[in-house]
Amino acid sequence: MNVTVIKPGLLSSLQDAGRPGHAALGVGRTGAMDPSAWQLANALVGNAGGEAAIECTLTGPSLRFEQAAVIALTGAPITARVGEHSMPMWTTCHLPAGSVLHLGGMASGCRSYLAVRGGFHVEALLGSRSSDLHARIGYAHGRALCSGDVLPIGATAPLPGSPAGNDVQPLGWSLDPQPWFDFAQRPLALLRGSHWAQLDTASQQLLFGGKFSLSKDSNRTASRLDGHTLKLRAPLELISEAALPGTVQLPPSGQPIALLAEAPVTGGYPRIGQIAAVDLPGLAQRRPGNTVCFRETTLDEALMRLAARRQRLTRLLGTIAQRLEHR
Repeated sequence: MNVTVIKPGLLSSLQDAGRPGHAALGVGRTGAMDPSAWQLANALVGNAGGEAAIECTLTGPSLRFEQAAVIALTGAPITARVGEHSMPMWTTCHLPAGSVLHLGGMASGCRSYLAVRGGFHVEALLGSRSSDLHARIGYAHGRALCSGDVLPIGATAPLPGSPAGNDVQPLGWSLDPQPWFDFAQRPLALLRGSHWAQLDTASQQLLFGGKFSLSKDSNRTASRLDGHTLKLRAPLELISEAALPGTVQLPPSGQPIALLAEAPVTGGYPRIGQIAAVDLPGLAQRRPGNTVCFRETTLDEALMRLAARRQRLTRLLGTIAQRLEHR
């Protein structure tokens, strides 16, 4: 079973949970920028959980499904249609063989996820099928999808209760996206970084009280923040240290950089903050020009919020599996 890429969209790539544990080799984690949306898309099609999905950026691709398929769309609100049928999000949909799925623009947010039952079964590298666009690792040497690409789908048993007809058929129920997508674009929780005290007083106040905007130069490696120029009390000479997603660095330009999924494994800029992991999907869903604000948090609060979110997600994944099994 294959899916053919007719149009690739602005920036579409294959993503799963990424490649954690290989930093000593110089290989970053990468993976889905909005992990909860990716997991829920997989759950809605009855996948085991680690399958690769397509991450769409701002504008999605057009795809032809050579055989009948079961799909789900999550993440940023995106227009989707098959022929005359408008495709709903946050639910399970059956597509007959030969269907062409057209994914358009996003009303808000930046990234949507398309999962298919069986997952996109390209060759895995270091335990992952994710494309690292910065390091050029993954499908087709880590590049984004292109017109003419043929993506294999993993073999799996039919979803219980799947229709056998030639009609596009969504499931009779859907998920509420509100808990899993930050429509309000709330301030992001930020811990003080190891060099926060080196910021001058005005810059400390701006970091937690000012409004930044997401630069058009942002990508899967980092979000560049415009709007305020931050300054250090005195120049710092630093050696490179370990880096990870969520680290907020201050380059010589004074414009903060927040590292994301394709963060390099080391970096030498001052570390002025660390975004709480629970709020990283919120940053990943900001589009160029969107406002980015920070509020100060503590490690204990950040860990409690992350644990609570993971518990809610685990319960929801279990509920989805039960409902699909008893369709």
